[in-house]
Amino acid sequence: RLAIAMGYWSMREVSSACGFPRGPAAGRASRIPALSSTRRSKLLLAFASSSIHEVGETANRLKPSTTVAISDLATEMKREGKDVISLAPGEPDFATPERVARAGGLAIEEGRTKYSPNAGIADLREAIVAKLERENGITGLIPTDSVVVTNGAKQAIAETILAACSPGDEVVVPSPYWVSYPEMARLAGADPVVVRTRLEDNFLLTPEGLEGALTEKSRVLILCSPSNPTGAVYTKAQLAALARVACRHPRLLVISDEIYEHIYYGGEDPFPSSFASCGVPGAAERTVTVNGFSKSFAMTGWRVGYLAGPAPIAKAAAKVQSQFTSGASSLAQHAAVEALAMCEEAAASGGRCGDEVESMVAEFRRRRDYACGRLRAMGGAILPGGREPDGAFYLFPEVSEWMRGSGCETSDELCMRILREAGVATVPGSAFGQGDCLRLSYATSMGELERAFDKIEAWLRKNAAGK
Repeated sequence: RLAIAMGYWSMREVSSACGFPRGPAAGRASRIPALSSTRRSKLLLAFASSSIHEVGETANRLKPSTTVAISDLATEMKREGKDVISLAPGEPDFATPERVARAGGLAIEEGRTKYSPNAGIADLREAIVAKLERENGITGLIPTDSVVVTNGAKQAIAETILAACSPGDEVVVPSPYWVSYPEMARLAGADPVVVRTRLEDNFLLTPEGLEGALTEKSRVLILCSPSNPTGAVYTKAQLAALARVACRHPRLLVISDEIYEHIYYGGEDPFPSSFASCGVPGAAERTVTVNGFSKSFAMTGWRVGYLAGPAPIAKAAAKVQSQFTSGASSLAQHAAVEALAMCEEAAASGGRCGDEVESMVAEFRRRRDYACGRLRAMGGAILPGGREPDGAFYLFPEVSEWMRGSGCETSDELCMRILREAGVATVPGSAFGQGDCLRLSYATSMGELERAFDKIEAWLRKNAAGK
């Protein structure tokens, strides 16, 4: 095959030599022409290279990130001079709070540029334990044993799964889910078990749905509240109902992804509840709480997250980290200490995380209300639960009517057409396990948001109206 691809032999010559029917020469013996020593050397080198570049089974099991692919295409279109607005990214469009950024700069000036301890600097781990007790009601954590500072919350989740799972274990993932959850399970040799949820239930997992998914192989349940991609938030009562099911399964560990907790617009609870402190006996002992600084403090590029939970799991996760990346950036950790100090000071006066964070959340709320209003006015899109999401900065409408009207068979096709023909980047629901939805991020300026919805509405009138 390599020789044919390289033009050394023709298919006719090979077919004839192998006795395959090939016109009037079929059945006649023939020899493949001999290769020169130069061509033979090149052929052997090409064969060796094909073996050298063979991709391993673990990497082959992983699926590429759709959100990254969409963002990359939008960026490429912008470079070509096209007017593209992106509603795809999952990061705030605000600057890091000034005092937090200054703390990072001061760390440079003071020469704190060496490796940090693998599991994080002591000041930050202590501040994390204090924060979890103050804001989340999670008690009993020991800074030296229960907390690992990571290079972003994504790494914290991956390390927890790698620490807890063995090949053949199952990781239960409610759908829609953040794109990386199933792939992290595969990376650990575990099997992701996707549990469907319902649009009318705000895409939140129910106790019945959880019970039906659990088996003897179930090792990890991943919950995300506030949710990416839906923005839905579990109430304390809903978490308690899930915890009562989880606690009946001795091997089940719960990863509670709370990275969007401060981007909360209010709901039944005054602040998003944590699974570990939902009030059910045994819940805390089986929960690894994952959080970070990327979303709440607009620190996506600083790459600081953390996990906090049972010491055996935390220590195993730290061991995994020691063989991959070692400790997170020392500069970023000092900035993170300042971010938590800012929250502590705000709490003393009845606030949450300081004026800059609260102003950011207020602006996100304004954009959310605008975007929901535009979707309702355009028609054909159904918000989960029939209402605005309580947290994060995403909308995840069901858009099957848009798909039918425009002749698109999948949300992937719909997204690509809206990007190429309207110049607006969104993310197909299929990336999150829900093929009839789209994810739209309103983490962009109000001016860009208005233009994006104008473009989508114009495209729908042209391509989907009345069909």
